Amino acid sequence: MLTKTSSVKTTFSGVDFSKYSSKVSEFVNEFSKRANKQGHFLNWVNLPQEQIKRLDSLYEMAENFKNQTGAKKLSVMGIGGSKHTVEHMLSINGLNICHDSVEFYSDVDSVSLARFMCKIGDIKNVNFMIASKSGSTFETKDGFLRVQQMLVEAYMAEGKSEADAKKLASKHFIAVTDGNAEKSELRRTSIADGWIGDLFIHDDVGGRFSAFDDHAIFALIWAGMKKDDLKAMLTAAQEMSTQSLTADLEINDALKEGIFWADAKLNGIEASVHQYMGSMFENTVYWHAQMQNESVKDTLKQVAKVPDAMHHSAEAHFNPANKLAFALTVPVDNGVCKENAEAYIGALTKSYEITGAFFREDVETSEFGLTPAAAGAMTMLRAYATVYQEIVQAVMTGKELPEVFDSVLQPHVEFYKKNLKGGVVVPGRISK
Repeated sequence: MLTKTSSVKTTFSGVDFSKYSSKVSEFVNEFSKRANKQGHFLNWVNLPQEQIKRLDSLYEMAENFKNQTGAKKLSVMGIGGSKHTVEHMLSINGLNICHDSVEFYSDVDSVSLARFMCKIGDIKNVNFMIASKSGSTFETKDGFLRVQQMLVEAYMAEGKSEADAKKLASKHFIAVTDGNAEKSELRRTSIADGWIGDLFIHDDVGGRFSAFDDHAIFALIWAGMKKDDLKAMLTAAQEMSTQSLTADLEINDALKEGIFWADAKLNGIEASVHQYMGSMFENTVYWHAQMQNESVKDTLKQVAKVPDAMHHSAEAHFNPANKLAFALTVPVDNGVCKENAEAYIGALTKSYEITGAFFREDVETSEFGLTPAAAGAMTMLRAYATVYQEIVQAVMTGKELPEVFDSVLQPHVEFYKKNLKGGVVVPGRISK
């Protein structure tokens, strides 16, 4: 018998789910008939259970990568889902809090590069994970070529020949990219230069849906996540996937969240708010904003962390002239702040319930973040709810759904990329 996860509890107000009950099977069928089918970009549905099978080899690879250079810190070089999902997963799992294990670089300007170099210190004490599906992402390639040259120069400064310096520099890199060398320039580089390991961005897993792909899993391992905890997180994510493909609306919270956001749109509420409470969610906000912009493809949802954003956003949220839908994700507080935290959450809950349609997620916590089960379940829940919003809106308005969901594609990003291609800018060029 299928039961709901206990690590994430969701409660709703202001939406009549009975209006949608006759369509639940249709909603779920539209999702399930495409899930894990090639070319549908829904391969993340069963990715957690596939990743469990690889944990031993991934832990061994991380240990070997550390040993071959002695590096204590891993630098993740990637943009979008290659960065935000990793930041999100580290933070909610209570890892890398002091930035002593993992650092990130995704910029292209000189000041950001200088700040990054200041953070990492001696470049020979850092390993680099280069994450790019195509291997030719402009921003990522620019950063990679720069640090590669810096490593070579650092080893040559110690008296190594250029050939030996390049070999030593190669020990500092691992690629997360397409497994097919014909498709990925980065894979060709990693093979030619003898980089360690085989890490993949799996086919049909878009960046914002890749929180359980190799770049995130490898970073969690590097930062010290115990194997049993990582397995528990992946197991909970897969259980949430199963729940999200059931036609029982009492079990399927992902569909209920999708209905919630779709119902607001269908009732003319264009603007919406999803707030996360606590410092563990600072990076979740960036990831969720990416999910919103690339999948829902509008900019009318505010995704923010509270308490920081509460006082100034309250002027807009509780202005009677503004009609919004609200969501709040909060930690179950078991610590010394429990009484005041619960009072604060209670005040927000009551205020939002009075003001408009609202749902609240309560997520289980550990000392420094979520429990592994809550981390896995909440992350998978967010991905499913995003796609379900598209399905519900289309079905309820009689709009034919495309063969491949709009919410998993991102055709418009090519607009600026076309303007970037022209030979004027050379990634990795050292400006004089």
